[in-house]
Amino acid sequence: MPILCVALLAAVIIGFPGLVPNAIGNLGSLIETFLPWSVLLVPLLLVIAGWRRSRLGALGTLLPLAVWLVQFGGHLLPRDTGTPELTVVQHNVSDENPDPAATARALLAAGPDLVGLEEVLPEAVPAYASVLDPALPFHTVQGTVALWSRFPLTEAAPVDIRPHDLGTDWNRGLRAVARAPRGDIAVYVAHLPSVRLTAGGLTSDRRDESARRLGALISADPVPRLLVIGDLNTTAGDRGLRPISRSTTAPPADFALTWPAAAPVARIDQILARSMTVTRLRALPRTASDHRPLAAGIG
Repeated sequence: MPILCVALLAAVIIGFPGLVPNAIGNLGSLIETFLPWSVLLVPLLLVIAGWRRSRLGALGTLLPLAVWLVQFGGHLLPRDTGTPELTVVQHNVSDENPDPAATARALLAAGPDLVGLEEVLPEAVPAYASVLDPALPFHTVQGTVALWSRFPLTEAAPVDIRPHDLGTDWNRGLRAVARAPRGDIAVYVAHLPSVRLTAGGLTSDRRDESARRLGALISADPVPRLLVIGDLNTTAGDRGLRPISRSTTAPPADFALTWPAAAPVARIDQILARSMTVTRLRALPRTASDHRPLAAGIG
């Protein structure tokens, strides 16, 4: 295939990833998850064009580059986001975390008003509480997810986001109402199922079913101001999260990659808002988890 045709196809996919179907191994969702890295196609196509001595092919590489800049160029620009109303931190702390107290201290360094945690084991709760409670005196733990807050919490309860084929011991969602100074905020903390690699490709049925359940709860929630904090096991642009993203505002143009912690390639941890604005996202320094923490300014 001529380089120019490949460049044109790449530009179309970068600009309209929704055109790629999920019928084969969830390919569409996979592309949406790692779409920011599509810019690496540009130097690859340039090398091939140079090897084939194709000036037209080299010029054609400007097409996917231009489309990528339209999609992601804002991520590279500095922005003055002002002073946030709230600072929110999200972290999958890992159920194999050897030092929960040190992880909690690292999260407090961001000066959070709300902290959502996933993979919190019962035996680790006292260690997290001993560090977080003095600064964030209100908390609730439901199953393996938890919320610490600077503000009083009411209506704290688990929410059922279980895929249909999992038992009642699978409890990875909660809802509470934070009594913030500017008004109540419904806060959801969720940990959606992981995507699995099988012989037929990537499977996300459980994650997508859980996202639909969470999306229905969010859509019906009577509290106008709302936050979703969690390890959603995909990026905000993945079509699998549409049941959630259609009820929240798009996150800002910040890369803020969180997974895997050693060399992050995607942000599968999310802080999403309704009737509020996430003004800034940033990945925090690595802890003992396989995820990096995510901090958000909320305006």
